[in-house]
Amino acid sequence: MNTQHKLDKVRPPRVHITYDLELGGAVEKKELPMIIGVVGEFSEEETLLKERSFTHINKDNFNAVMSGMHPSLNFQVESQLPELEGMLDVTLNFSELDDFSPDRLVHQIPVLEKLLRIREKLSDVKGRALGNDRLREHLDELLRGDAVSTVSEDDI
Repeated sequence: MNTQHKLDKVRPPRVHITYDLELGGAVEKKELPMIIGVVGEFSEEETLLKERSFTHINKDNFNAVMSGMHPSLNFQVESQLPELEGMLDVTLNFSELDDFSPDRLVHQIPVLEKLLRIREKLSDVKGRALGNDRLREHLDELLRGDAVSTVSEDDI
């Protein structure tokens, strides 16, 4: 059994493009492979369009190809945080598909990463307070006062 037929059993193709071919009066169905070409500015290279070559990408080499292209985004966004007014400069770098997940993106934005660390620490404290009445009472007292606005990551 050749490799293509083994692949058919493992993961059948989702797109089938066929055409009818007449050979000596008999009609035979021929299947064409699905190939997609994408043209765009995906790297920092400034090669002329006519000098560019196609890069073959599949699920096995996607991250390696992406890492080699060094895609990134630079933009400004209006801050939604009360302590930071104005615009935030954001630079996002991607080297693999998982870099697009929210968990990875937050680590590339220092302000959000700091807030995430504070949230994780508060969540940890909350977990400890469930079984500790003294700690819970102390936290309730802190939360009722103005102390919350002055809490920093080091205080937690």
